[in-house]
Amino acid sequence: MTFVERHGLQSVERRDAARRVADIVRSQKLELVRLSFPDQHGILRGKTLVAAEALKALDDGCTLTTSMFAKDTSHRSVFPVFSANGGFGMPEMQGAADALMIPDPGSFRVLPWAEKTGWLLCDAYFQNGQPVPFATRHLYRKVLQDLAARGYDFVAGLEVEFHVFKLDDTRMRPADAGQPGEPPSVSLLSHGYQYLTEQRFDQIAPVLDIIRRDVQAMDLPLRSVEIEFGPSQCEFTFQPTVGLLPADLMVLFRSAVKQICHRHGYHATFMCRPKIANVVSSGWHLHQSLVERATGENAFMPREGGTLLSPEGQGYLAGLLDHAEAAAVFSTPTINGYKRYRSFSLAPDRAVWARDNRGAMIRVLGGPGDPGTRLENRVGEPAANPYLYMASQILAGMDGVTRRLDPGPSADVPYEASRPPLPRTLAQAVAALDANAFFREAMGDTFVDYYVHIKNAEIARFDAEVSDWEHREYFEIF
Repeated sequence: MTFVERHGLQSVERRDAARRVADIVRSQKLELVRLSFPDQHGILRGKTLVAAEALKALDDGCTLTTSMFAKDTSHRSVFPVFSANGGFGMPEMQGAADALMIPDPGSFRVLPWAEKTGWLLCDAYFQNGQPVPFATRHLYRKVLQDLAARGYDFVAGLEVEFHVFKLDDTRMRPADAGQPGEPPSVSLLSHGYQYLTEQRFDQIAPVLDIIRRDVQAMDLPLRSVEIEFGPSQCEFTFQPTVGLLPADLMVLFRSAVKQICHRHGYHATFMCRPKIANVVSSGWHLHQSLVERATGENAFMPREGGTLLSPEGQGYLAGLLDHAEAAAVFSTPTINGYKRYRSFSLAPDRAVWARDNRGAMIRVLGGPGDPGTRLENRVGEPAANPYLYMASQILAGMDGVTRRLDPGPSADVPYEASRPPLPRTLAQAVAALDANAFFREAMGDTFVDYYVHIKNAEIARFDAEVSDWEHREYFEIF
């Protein structure tokens, strides 16, 4: 009996999908299959197996060390994994013991940029068949299941901004190694500031075409390729998808873009605000709505005039606003991302909503009779873990529906509205989550304590570093 059968993970749909994977691997004579799981930061980690072993792993999994869940963004272990219970209070985590990556055969794709290579997204389980509680894809799936029990499916469309630079120096000398190592040296592909002009698009089109072709070859639901406001900045948007798919799409897209660009002599970054002269911050705008499972209709669409949203939509919107401070760490999980929250910009600085106003945190689009009615949350950065970002949105929004919260009036001048400010630093956002009873109940103390610990370790390393600003400010005068 296989692992998935032994632990009740098998289904007719999963078995059929696994057979389709095996057929593709054999018919296309693939040689390698990458098994990847999204870690706590939304970064793909895993192993590459030869094709025959990968097919075996479909039902029995592939081992990985549990210490992967102890890593911060520098890949340092910030839990004492060799102490009792691994620093997690769990015997399964002690001593960097093995867990298992169990592939999701429905996620299978052939990678167009890697020769004879397939790719499978995986979920992490302990050897006893229990989900690893720090694996964020599990957490998001549970949120979706609870939402389905209430009669809804989650729909999300992605607008993702990022930068692509010409790679000048990969910084691969031994002295450049470190944790993290020296970042690459890059130069611009465009000067920027000619937002959406065809001339700027054509200037960067050669690399965007390479990315686009490979993204489409993987059947990702690409909608548009756009030139953004800043130097070497662009945006890809995707058609709305349902459930797990939009989060899976985001992690695959980010990983694919970075790999494709590197192979062609470019460097792509989803860092919010790179330290490059005249740079413009990148955001990730999350369009979201709910669909009624019984009817297939948009639950946010109002049935009559005089209102922009249905009662469910209004409650959901109010929930997003009510929990905006504590949810910020999930939409903006890096120290760098908070440099984007600036007044009178195209990014929010406080928890407000408005109709079709790009200065607000939540932009309401659609209206009576419009099946595309939705909320656009403009708060996120493109480095966010999509499973946590989307899970936090659903939890907060549905709390507003349950409590029948009122979002209040539209903030037509969003940067002057008398509303609570968003956190100004990652430290403020982490503290808000740590103290938040709602997310502790919704996500569990175990996960919240874990995530707060990892983020505080990241902040502590930052605080211990002497910055360029400090050196300029104090080195001579004192």
